[in-house]
Amino acid sequence: MEAQHVVITGLGQGMGRRAALLLAKRGAAVAGFDVDAEGITSLGRELDALGARHHLRCIDITDRTAIMHFKDAVLARFGHVDTVVSNVGVGFFGPFEELDLDAALKCFEINVIGAAAVFQAFIPSMRERRAGKLVAVSSLVGRIPFPFESIYSATKFALNGMVLSFKYELAPFGIEVALIEPAQVSTGFAAKIHKLPPEGSPYRDRVRRFIVRDNELIASAPDPDRAAAKYVEVILSPRPRVYTQIDFTSRLFLALNNVLPAALRDWILLRHMDIAEAGRRRDAP
Repeated sequence: MEAQHVVITGLGQGMGRRAALLLAKRGAAVAGFDVDAEGITSLGRELDALGARHHLRCIDITDRTAIMHFKDAVLARFGHVDTVVSNVGVGFFGPFEELDLDAALKCFEINVIGAAAVFQAFIPSMRERRAGKLVAVSSLVGRIPFPFESIYSATKFALNGMVLSFKYELAPFGIEVALIEPAQVSTGFAAKIHKLPPEGSPYRDRVRRFIVRDNELIASAPDPDRAAAKYVEVILSPRPRVYTQIDFTSRLFLALNNVLPAALRDWILLRHMDIAEAGRRRDAP
């Protein structure tokens, strides 16, 4: 296979970083940006040690002018890009009634419009070549909404809808699209957003139980290297599936979501996350 040219946003740490290193080991040229300047610098050193071609910059995903300059520099250096991976995302957690909607708007700006901006930047060159791939890192909650993750779920539903919509527009130009749907992965992503509501909140006890259960699931979740390998599999596939999950549990939940009655799906979800109402925890629908 000819060496691939891959753009990954949010590659300063986590899954993006691991995927970038795996791609480099397979001969790919890697370009990308992150707001984490230290992470970008250290990744650059690791890629240099591998002898990999790369173009890394410290950019905020909300800076659309900088994204366009980045696109121009990448195309000038590598000539073309085979795959663009939108991997930037922030979590958002808490009871809907108590959420800060200004902060929620920022979450939409990063998770949805940020992905749109980087895809828009590279689509023209892909269209002209009649080849390319756009990969969005979504989430299981982009198809199965979880309580206390209403805004985050909404951003992932929006991301999925956007990608599935422009899929039809870009297919005649040879541009493929794919969605990666991780659930829990054993990283610190969830820990950064888990926060109990204040004393006196009517949601505090259920949120506490949710956090405890989520941490249990994270502890047994796929390790980051396994998840990154799945990213790379999608990135390098000439014809990836539209939906890719990381682990069996996610595939099972999605399968059940497609066939079970809504009341039974809800019953399973609430008990899976240990947040069913106290008097109804044992009563199946």
